[in-house]
Amino acid sequence: MSEQADFRRELIGIIPNLRAFATSLTGSYDRADDLVQETLVKAWDKQSTFQPGTNMKAWLFTILRNEFYTQMRKKGREVQDVDGVHAMQLAGHPEQQGHLDLQDFRRALDLLPDDQREALILIGASGFSYEEAAEICKCAVGTIKSRVSRARTRIAEILGVEGDGDYGPDSIASQIIGVAPAA
Repeated sequence: MSEQADFRRELIGIIPNLRAFATSLTGSYDRADDLVQETLVKAWDKQSTFQPGTNMKAWLFTILRNEFYTQMRKKGREVQDVDGVHAMQLAGHPEQQGHLDLQDFRRALDLLPDDQREALILIGASGFSYEEAAEICKCAVGTIKSRVSRARTRIAEILGVEGDGDYGPDSIASQIIGVAPAA
């Protein structure tokens, strides 16, 4: 039999012992099963570090124990908020306004000529440089810059954007989330 097959057979034979140990640590069958599964995954990934002929049960119990304490430390850093008290203190910009703004932007984008829309998406949304966009569109860099400029101007006209103050949360939302409104 191969080493991997021997490893697998011995690993499977120890699962009931792992479950019992995990249950004694966690006090919950569901959490114990999760802990055993995590232990088995780690053991399988690290089987090359196991020395055949040594005590696999002790090796697996060590992995399980270490995983249990890692999870407990992580859980200790988590904030329990059963009643939602902490969550109520958090605030964010209302999503519905952003969603509506995005819909307006998409409609405005659809109104652009194809070449301007393409250039704006390549530069603004896809993150290409002007040189890369020019290569993709098979035109001069200056042409791409011009298309992007015209597209931005036209989008601003369609959306009625006149300056930086037209971006971000409005004055009411700014008061709610505690930030100064855009000027």
